[in-house]
Amino acid sequence: MKRFLLILTIGLLWNAFAHAQAEEQRRGKDMLQKLCAGCHAIGRTGASPNRLAPPFRSFSETKLYDSDFLQRLQDGYSSIHPSMPTFRFNKEDAEEVVSYLKSIQEPSKPK
Repeated sequence: MKRFLLILTIGLLWNAFAHAQAEEQRRGKDMLQKLCAGCHAIGRTGASPNRLAPPFRSFSETKLYDSDFLQRLQDGYSSIHPSMPTFRFNKEDAEEVVSYLKSIQEPSKPK
């Protein structure tokens, strides 16, 4: 009986975590849709409307896993591209955006 309750508890906690993570990623996607989709492809597929703007699913090696990326989103993220505006996110919004971006990344290509 104790084993059953332990397994049930773990399952319920895992389900709650997965639901919270999915909701966090949905909010991150919604923000990127409003702010960035005019230039960038923000999903798992599709071309960016601006051919010079990289699809967000390709960020893993260049941006996402940089230890400062989350902080740069909060401080005011900008690019060297002259037509890209600077975006500033609060901590919660930045975490949601990063969670979503991590969820859509393409697998690394062998070198």
